[in-house]
Amino acid sequence: MAEDISNPDPATLSFEDALRALEQIVRRLESGDVPLDESISLYARGEELRKRCADRLQAAEARISRLTVDASGAVTGAQPFGAD
Repeated sequence: MAEDISNPDPATLSFEDALRALEQIVRRLESGDVPLDESISLYARGEELRKRCADRLQAAEARISRLTVDASGAVTGAQPFGAD
């Protein structure tokens, strides 16, 4: 049974939808049953989806702040994710 791999613009996809589409492409390519030209097209599409996922993760990471607390447990501020 062929899986549905539609081609909406990756920029319009949520992280989850882009990841799901990327996983479908990987499964198709790993099956070994895809002609060369289609494999190349799928690979290119997969790269677009991989970039979308990486960009969404980077944007999410930039939005996450680590809260700083004092000895009594009161929140005293926030630092960007990864800043030590």
